[in-house]
Amino acid sequence: MDENQKECHYGKRKTLKFHVFFWMGTLALLALDRFSKALAVEHLKGHAPIPILKNVFCLQYLENRGAAFGILQGQKIFFELLAIAVFAIVLLFYLRLPMRPKYYPLYIAMSLLLSGGGGNFIDRVLRNYVVDFFYFELIDFPIFNVADIYVTCSVILFLFLFLFYYKEEDIGQMTGTVKKHRADQEGHQQNDGYRTDHSK
Repeated sequence: MDENQKECHYGKRKTLKFHVFFWMGTLALLALDRFSKALAVEHLKGHAPIPILKNVFCLQYLENRGAAFGILQGQKIFFELLAIAVFAIVLLFYLRLPMRPKYYPLYIAMSLLLSGGGGNFIDRVLRNYVVDFFYFELIDFPIFNVADIYVTCSVILFLFLFLFYYKEEDIGQMTGTVKKHRADQEGHQQNDGYRTDHSK
């Protein structure tokens, strides 16, 4: 099997257009998060909460020094190092993942995770806290922001894809193990054919 056939079978290499589309989409999501936080600082900081649905949902300013939804307060350095590690893992995964329609949902999940994690990471570096402002007061749910929504959606999507959508062979192709296994099989078959020809 030549290189062109392998690319056709395992998935095309990423094109420049694909890279541009992915990173522009990620930056657009990040920009939306940054813009929403800027609005929260300008219109909510130092002011009373703004009710959207009375006693159900409101906009309320909060400076969160913990993780998403306010957990693990005061662990700034830990979360910054964790974010950098996650970014590195996602980037490596992005570079290895084939450009096939079957894996497009994974690219969406990665984009959401990068933009959400990046939005809160920028806050921690620049402000030493994360700006939160969405509050479901009916159930007293921890105050959150747009980036938290991105991260939560990405985790749910990752879990769904790996638990219910992708098969073992799909996961093997993501990591390259299937490609290596098939290449080994082809090598063995060629060697067997070589031996058979010379034994005649």
